[in-house]
Amino acid sequence: MQKLYEQHKLLTYPRTDSRYLTADIVSTLLERVKACGVLEYSKFAFKILKEPIKASKSFVDDSKVSDHHAIIPTEQVVVPGILNNDERKIYDLVIKRFFAVLYPPFEYEETVIKATIGAETFMAKGKNVLKEGWKEVYKKGEIEEKADDYGEQRLPKIEKGDIFKIKSLTKTQGETKPPAYFDEGNLLSAMENPKKYMSTESKDLIKTIGETGGLGTVATRADIIEKLFNSFLIEKRGKSIHITSKGKQLLELVPEGLKTPALTAEWEQKLDLIAKGKLSKNNFITEMKDYTKQAVKEIKNSEQKFKHDNITRTKCPECGKPMLEVNGKRGKMLVCQDRECGFKKGISQVTNARCPNCRKKLELRGEGQGKIFVCPCGYKEKLDIFNERKKKEANTKVSKKDVSKYLHKQEEELANPALAEALAKLKLD
Repeated sequence: MQKLYEQHKLLTYPRTDSRYLTADIVSTLLERVKACGVLEYSKFAFKILKEPIKASKSFVDDSKVSDHHAIIPTEQVVVPGILNNDERKIYDLVIKRFFAVLYPPFEYEETVIKATIGAETFMAKGKNVLKEGWKEVYKKGEIEEKADDYGEQRLPKIEKGDIFKIKSLTKTQGETKPPAYFDEGNLLSAMENPKKYMSTESKDLIKTIGETGGLGTVATRADIIEKLFNSFLIEKRGKSIHITSKGKQLLELVPEGLKTPALTAEWEQKLDLIAKGKLSKNNFITEMKDYTKQAVKEIKNSEQKFKHDNITRTKCPECGKPMLEVNGKRGKMLVCQDRECGFKKGISQVTNARCPNCRKKLELRGEGQGKIFVCPCGYKEKLDIFNERKKKEANTKVSKKDVSKYLHKQEEELANPALAEALAKLKLD
């Protein structure tokens, strides 16, 4: 994203957590829509430009912008092919959100059907879409639909008193599902807006955490998560993030106050008082030092002990201590339990190579010439054989770049004015 801002000049300042624009930006929206309304985005831009762009309080609010407004496209037109794959994906996210905000609202009517069969009453809920509105901008699957959203069930148009024939009756059983595990995306969102995880706290603290931008900042949240991975307090299983045994034990050891966003909210309130001249900064610093000393003392005096439950028989080649098997962000590894030693050794690595049978990502295990790809479905293939197979496939396949060049050449030939003139002179009997 930094390159899209600094090098390509396609997006505005990226280090912001604001979702609003300031009033002075409104007059530039027309040119911004025109600039990014090219290629596959042209149909969306055309629809927006048919009507005057109206500023709404839902996205224009000076009071909700501190240093920088929300990330939006600039008036710079993108040159096709200039962006790499990652830049293209990020640019696509920003453009689509920008267009969706300026699009008409998504309109639907909610329907509740109550039907009587014998002595029993059955009920069905659904939503009939009247206008897709801003959802036209996104392809199916690009936005998450809530469990009760219109994507769940659409009901036909019916009138009160209609009678239907019963085709079949099926009895089903179900259980309520626990909340899904976090992935990196919704964990970042939870850090930005942790209010729903503070239901037992005072309204005053909940309001403060909402106004101050949650836990961390735009620039630090991803780094905080990365440190938790690197410390092996959390690990990835597929796309989901799970807490490790080490992480669970840490939560049992630390004081309660360190495990809630309320502490952040309390400190933010005091920082606000300092800014208003109602609290001495020295008093606040002294208070933080005292809190830290008390927390450390509490942990030291605790009778609870931390125990490794992932010790292996493999000895560290540097210090000789037994090594720990951990799940890193990119695969399994052995790490020395002595943090001062710091020796690490990879066991396996999740790669982008795909299994030819089930298309799942392959795991690379072993060392040197003995490296082998392994899939959960049971498929195995040595690294050297895999490389040979890929070379043969590369020689028989045509790249997307070659296809693009060929199509471009064909368009040039068809648009050749000299050829068109010659064909016009031909007289066919």
